[in-house]
Amino acid sequence: MATRLGLYNDALAHLGERKLVTVTDDDESRHALDLHYDRALRYCLEQGLWNFALRTVQLDSSAALAPALGYTYAFEQPTDWIRTAQVSADENFTRPLDDFSEEGGNIWYAFVDPIYVQYVSDDAGYGLDIGAWPETFTEYVGCHLAVRVAKRLTAAGAADLAELRKEEKRLRIDARAKDAMNQVAGRMPAGTWVTSRGGGARRGPRSQTLGY
Repeated sequence: MATRLGLYNDALAHLGERKLVTVTDDDESRHALDLHYDRALRYCLEQGLWNFALRTVQLDSSAALAPALGYTYAFEQPTDWIRTAQVSADENFTRPLDDFSEEGGNIWYAFVDPIYVQYVSDDAGYGLDIGAWPETFTEYVGCHLAVRVAKRLTAAGAADLAELRKEEKRLRIDARAKDAMNQVAGRMPAGTWVTSRGGGARRGPRSQTLGY
């Protein structure tokens, strides 16, 4: 099971640095890793349609937002959104919604209401639930952290950084391949349906996700 301390020590191991005992150690390496930790996790989540991070929601149009010219409805993007997997006009995802638009980085426009969206989430119960991460993704994140702090903590030259980035890429590819193998062909990973305007959560249907 991944932990913050484990991720820090994975990163330090890549750099040949001394491991930490706790995440409160008064150490230069811990301070450097703290500085990059949150952004590093979200960056890694953005690199794939990870099964463990996928969330499916029903979005109802917002009465407070005016639709963009040519569209009928406007929708507020979920605050935990990282990357879209698929959008549909029905909850079974049998009708992929191609005719929609994004504006301002946090608003979607469409001709139907509601819409159903599956996306990579950085919610603590989804993508940022690090205890639920597969081992391959954990290794990838640890290596990415190492890349971010290498210049600050070591005298790594361009060749060393190039090798570290090559290892990061290898681990990312491996993590995505393993994640794809865990997905039943033609099916969407199980997720919790959440209605954007009130109502409780309910277990949703499955469908095919988009490729990486």
